[in-house]
Amino acid sequence: MAARSTFAALCALVLLIGCAEAEVANVSENTSGIPMPPIKPPIPGTTVSGGNSGGVCGDPRLTGKRIPPVTGRLAACGIQDAVRITHVAGIKLSTPARLNCQTARTFADWLTGPANARARSRLGSPINRVNVFASFACRSRNSQRGARLSEHSFGRAIDIGGVTLASGREISVLNDWGNGSAGAWLREVWRDACGPFKTVLGPESDRFHRNHFHFDTAQRRSTFCR
Repeated sequence: MAARSTFAALCALVLLIGCAEAEVANVSENTSGIPMPPIKPPIPGTTVSGGNSGGVCGDPRLTGKRIPPVTGRLAACGIQDAVRITHVAGIKLSTPARLNCQTARTFADWLTGPANARARSRLGSPINRVNVFASFACRSRNSQRGARLSEHSFGRAIDIGGVTLASGREISVLNDWGNGSAGAWLREVWRDACGPFKTVLGPESDRFHRNHFHFDTAQRRSTFCR
């Protein structure tokens, strides 16, 4: 009986040692011997810029952060899936743009696609900076009294006044539309925006857009370009 009791005690000791080793195996390696704290998930709203983070809106081209839902002075204004974009594929925005995810991704498609490709081929240099005139703004169309709310009121629009190339050359809608290679580039990329965006307005549309492009992702099937 004594031999059996001794054997049982030894078995229990072996099991205890095995459990202790299993506990040690589950602790991250460190030189102090103190268990490492668990890795916490990212805090909502923190900056992300591609890589393993996936980028803002799940798009690695978009650098910035998610922000709380945006509201305006009018109850109808606002952005539910609001983001604040500072760069697109490394291209700096002169002013961070508050948009919804759909508009941010559509803008990235245009900027990193035809706009930058045509800048390289026609102007000999890629885009380094975009001059953003406006993004979210709770207001009527063209700020006219009695007009319907602008798509800017919903985070579905962005206004672009021009770009700066990596070479340092500045292209302005106001000064270069219709002039030389820069004017040709502006007209081409204005045309390229028609389709991806639902509304595309430029200097020939009206007096309100003589110095910038207006791009928006209005919720309608047809596309309006002028």
